[in-house]
Amino acid sequence: MPMNQDAKDPSLPEDAEELHEALTELVRVYQFRDRQCICCHDISVTQCHALDLLIRVGPSPLTRLASDLYLDKSTASRVADTLERKGYLKRKQDPNDRRSVRLEITRKGRQLHQKIEQSLIEEKKSLLSDFDPEIRQATTRLIARLARAAKDRFGC
Repeated sequence: MPMNQDAKDPSLPEDAEELHEALTELVRVYQFRDRQCICCHDISVTQCHALDLLIRVGPSPLTRLASDLYLDKSTASRVADTLERKGYLKRKQDPNDRRSVRLEITRKGRQLHQKIEQSLIEEKKSLLSDFDPEIRQATTRLIARLARAAKDRFGC
């Protein structure tokens, strides 16, 4: 019988509980902050995440956007419809598959994304300014590693 993880590392349950509490509070703060900061730019937090993903990965089919946002296809379609109505993205026929449509950020969408991102980065600079560079860098690496581990483990 394999050894229980708790038996191998007796501090794991307490560490997991503390991480849960810390992440829950961080996510809560960021969700409300995001609603206040992003929504004042005429888009929702989910729409902002969609713009960000399309800028990072380039023109993509709706199914990719839905998958990357962890949304069902109909919800992702409504997000894309709203962004298209506002002029932030356009649908273009996929040059490799005439039956497929790709979502592409417009110039107006790129400008909006840049404006929001610059504002959020300035906020992060203010947040990090009291921390030593080593702590800032280690924290960033840890959060990125946690995000990758969560994505790999849960895949949803």
